[in-house]
Amino acid sequence: MFGIVGMVVTTVMVFGGYLLAGGKMYVILHSLPYEMMMIMGAAVGAYLLSNDSHTLKTTISGLVRAFKGPKWTAQDHQDVLCLMFQLLRVARDNPVGLEAHIESPDSSEIFTAYPRLLADRNIVSLIADTLRSASLNYDDPYQVEEMLTRRIASMSEDEMHVPHALQNMADALPALGIVAAVLGVIKTMSSIDQPPAVLGKLIGGALVGTFLGVFLSYGFVAPLAQRLGAVIKQDLMFYDVVKSVLVAGLHQHATNLCVEVGRQAVPEHVRPSFDGLETALRELKKAA
Repeated sequence: MFGIVGMVVTTVMVFGGYLLAGGKMYVILHSLPYEMMMIMGAAVGAYLLSNDSHTLKTTISGLVRAFKGPKWTAQDHQDVLCLMFQLLRVARDNPVGLEAHIESPDSSEIFTAYPRLLADRNIVSLIADTLRSASLNYDDPYQVEEMLTRRIASMSEDEMHVPHALQNMADALPALGIVAAVLGVIKTMSSIDQPPAVLGKLIGGALVGTFLGVFLSYGFVAPLAQRLGAVIKQDLMFYDVVKSVLVAGLHQHATNLCVEVGRQAVPEHVRPSFDGLETALRELKKAA
């Protein structure tokens, strides 16, 4: 919502100020289709040339994600902490029984109680793989923490391809605007014998290219790249919460303390309250 509002405000303020200052929209509107074709066409072509198929396939979904905002809510953070609490209790009270949950999460009554978490294969895989490794005596907390850190870093590198690619496009747009402007100047020079009124319109049309390149770069593409990067980073912090609980569990801390360590790792604006989480955990204990 705020993304759309921001785009509208940017457009209205720029063109509104231009009109209030006495500018004429005719020159811009007349040149806009051709300049946009050259600038954005070249930008899209360069984008296709410089990125692999995976990045290209995820670009549209990445732009949608930038407008929708972070995936994980405060309720999701509380749910994942409750999920980890249940799994750690099973791991300590009935290690053999844990195998059924981590080998077949889709049929586990613990995982299926949290459908949003179950639908994210990265979360399920991260939890299941780590608990499976611990059951096979790969339980050095420091080694496991390093392994999880590398795994999350790999996920981050993969997901950040799209915002990096968009930022590269934003960096290129002003130069492509200059290319369009130079072509406009070439066109103007071929009509040098025309009267000043005609030449003025031609020069104005050429400058539209420079304007569009800068405007599209700093007004739209660069902010979208930055927004998408921020959304991805916040969503990846969800995996850090899981990592914190798993590592605390390997240190053999009390289960409630492991969950509290994870709660403290949650960003403040989506962090479940201590009392709310305690209430949810008590309900789980009663249900068990």
